[in-house]
Amino acid sequence: MAAKRGNASSHFYWVASDGWGKQQKLVESLEEVAEGAITVELQSTNIPEFDAYMTSLTPEENKRNPWFEQYWEDFFQCTLQKNLPLETNVTFNVCNEDLRLSPEYGYEQESKVQFVVDAVYAFALALDRLYKDICFEYDKPGVCPAMTQYDGGDFYQTYILNLNFHDLVGSPVKFDESGDGLARYDILNYQRLPNSSGYHYKVVGKWFNFLELNQDILIFDHNLSTTPVSACSLPCEVGMIKKQQGDTCCWICDKCEEYEYVFDEFTCMDCGPGYWPFPDKTACYQLELQYMRWDSLYAIIPTAFSCLGIVGTFAVIGLFIKHNDTPLVRASGRELSYMLLFGILLCYLNTFALLAKPSAVVCITQRFGVGVGFSIIYGALLTKTNRISRIFDSASKSAKRPSYISPKSQVCITCSLIAVQVILTLVWMIIEPPGTRYYYPTRKTVILKCKIQDMSFLFSQLYNMLLITICTVYAVKTRKIPENFNESKFIGFTMYTTCVIWLAFIPIYFGTGNAYETQTTTLCVATSMNATVALVCLYSPKVYIIVFHPDKNVRKLTMNSAAYKKYNAQPSTSYATSSISTRGTPGESIPMERVGAATPSRSSCAGVQTDPPESAEPSDAISLL
Repeated sequence: MAAKRGNASSHFYWVASDGWGKQQKLVESLEEVAEGAITVELQSTNIPEFDAYMTSLTPEENKRNPWFEQYWEDFFQCTLQKNLPLETNVTFNVCNEDLRLSPEYGYEQESKVQFVVDAVYAFALALDRLYKDICFEYDKPGVCPAMTQYDGGDFYQTYILNLNFHDLVGSPVKFDESGDGLARYDILNYQRLPNSSGYHYKVVGKWFNFLELNQDILIFDHNLSTTPVSACSLPCEVGMIKKQQGDTCCWICDKCEEYEYVFDEFTCMDCGPGYWPFPDKTACYQLELQYMRWDSLYAIIPTAFSCLGIVGTFAVIGLFIKHNDTPLVRASGRELSYMLLFGILLCYLNTFALLAKPSAVVCITQRFGVGVGFSIIYGALLTKTNRISRIFDSASKSAKRPSYISPKSQVCITCSLIAVQVILTLVWMIIEPPGTRYYYPTRKTVILKCKIQDMSFLFSQLYNMLLITICTVYAVKTRKIPENFNESKFIGFTMYTTCVIWLAFIPIYFGTGNAYETQTTTLCVATSMNATVALVCLYSPKVYIIVFHPDKNVRKLTMNSAAYKKYNAQPSTSYATSSISTRGTPGESIPMERVGAATPSRSSCAGVQTDPPESAEPSDAISLL
């Protein structure tokens, strides 16, 4: 009624118990408000015998029921003659004596009558069985004394709960262990009649141990095609949890973080590093490890660069071995040249170690390969530039031959410089043992890397940076030596370019710490570029002469040759020269020319003396290229 007065019938949908059932009186004049109501009614069948009994009753004949007269007056909307007040000014509708209960007047058997009758029959049957069990020797009519003293609890457990019979309409009657009977319900929907303004209760479902509901014929509102929702809180979507509001049963739905899964309906749990929730947020799975793949563009480019460098290095090595005894190769210092080529080759090979899937062996190879490869190159170059610098410094001061300039000494010095890097790498591995680690730049990314911190790698290269710096200083010092000793100029160009590469590499490497592919590719390319600079700058001039100008790969006139002495005897030539011979070192000698000692009228021919025996040809001296 309140909903009708407030014109809010469309805001309410009614769900009622069997107390409402299918009674028409409850919805009289409220049909529009009650439309769509869902009620339940106990399944029952009319008992014809009861209808016959009820329709035969009248107030005069049914004196034993004190409420029957009230029921009669309420049903017929009249007042019995004997209930009229003696004096009143009000007019009453007096009940006609011929009135009888009948369907014409709206009589309808109450749906629960069947269950009342069943209850009476159940109790009567239980008493009958009890009588037969304990009063079989009692020959008088009525209740025997034993029944009056019988325990009620035992009567309920033994006789009532164990009943099983069919009632007047054939329905089974029995009870479960809790004393409940068989529950059968009709589910009713209060609907408007088709093409009419009337209403009726329509059976839309049943319940007997399970639910049967025909939602296709269920109507909540003739203007509504969908099922309405009435809840203070709707079920949460996938990946969301409930957060209750106060002490009520209502909640708000809160979304779990993208890296969390739904532990229960109220809790989100972090999957943890290296794990990610499934789309339905019910559990987590392990993320795929990321590392450099050989089919990635980040690996293909440095690999191709490295392969080209390896092919070029082997080509130079093969060329030098084939022309091992030629003046040009011997003058280049064969021992250091081969060491340099080995260091260059090692730098190219480092690309494959840096791109390989990290493991303990791979990580050890990376630490040794990068550091030792650079130390071989720059240790050999430092030894060369230091030797040239000491020779010309000594030549400007005295004619005494400098110490430790023989090939054996140079190799020993270079190996000592390399050994320092090896020892530093071993110490590094003791302080920070090699291995693999997981790196998590984001919650959804797991990168497998070697257990090498970026700063640790930088510190491991400090020694090589020191070699580069010293070597560059020597290259600057020897940049003005005589033209025939132009290898120092190529060494200088190599060192200048190397410094530029390192200055560009360091900020790029540390600036791409979170982009492991870019960082690794940068390191590979920088390593290969350093090797390429050394290979091209130091060996391309020699390769060019060996391959394209073999006629220049001969010994030149030197100051100690007979041809030179004859040429120098001419009056127009007047200058002082001297040379330092690397005794016991075939193929190498460095001439010394004192600065400002004389003013030659011709260009001097500075050369390398091979310290030949007394019968050696004058052409045994060659220049250092």
